[in-house]
Amino acid sequence: MSQSTQPLKNSQLNEFTTLELAQALMERLSISPNDWHRLKSNRKARAGEQAAAALVFLLKEEPQEALTRLEQATGWLDHSISAPPCPTHGKG
Repeated sequence: MSQSTQPLKNSQLNEFTTLELAQALMERLSISPNDWHRLKSNRKARAGEQAAAALVFLLKEEPQEALTRLEQATGWLDHSISAPPCPTHGKG
């Protein structure tokens, strides 16, 4: 098993701030432009992306932004929102 896939030990996690860990999680869960078409309607992926962003905003003491992201995560999970059209379609 490569080191990148081995679980981090608690002592390794202590090297990072809570905000850094949350930002790493947000980066991991963010949908890249290359994956947009494949994951744009994936409710679990979209909810995770928004929930991780909410945690980052909460830790940065930006509760309104955190709430907005949590509401979006909830919307993905309860099917009250859907994917917007692809930003590259219909241009030019």
